Amino acid sequence: MSMMSIRAATPRDREAIRLVEEHAFGQQAEAGLVDALVTGGDAVVELVAEEDGQVVGHILFSRLYVQNGGKRFAAVALAPLAVEPSFHGTGIGGALIREAHVRLKEAGETLAVVLGDPVYYGRFGYTHARAAGFESEYQGEALQALAWGDAPETGGLVYASAFTALAA
Repeated sequence: MSMMSIRAATPRDREAIRLVEEHAFGQQAEAGLVDALVTGGDAVVELVAEEDGQVVGHILFSRLYVQNGGKRFAAVALAPLAVEPSFHGTGIGGALIREAHVRLKEAGETLAVVLGDPVYYGRFGYTHARAAGFESEYQGEALQALAWGDAPETGGLVYASAFTALAA
């Protein structure tokens, strides 16, 4: 019986991560986003899931800031989360999220933001109610947040520059 394992991504994983992203999303944009975030030094936590030595899942949390008046608060953005289509429904995505959350909390992070399916991400504690006070071009039901501690509830979300390039 094979065992899925989760570990920190390494430079040797770059091509495998690119393939997982392209297969999961059916396009190259998310893979390009990952490359740009990593190259730009914006990755905070990046994990891969392996099954029988093959990378079958990937998650990346990048630096995000909440700008409120003259203050800037460090937070993280979950994007992207990808699992090889043949492994959808096996719990790999959830395992990646839970392990990343453990590592983020241990590192002292207190706020994570995601743009995604409220039903899916709601299972991990993300809510739109927690993100409703943030100003963002992505504001809407899919914008959700999760706080583990003292974190702002209002302010403008400032994503890494790689996201601006993605939207262009």
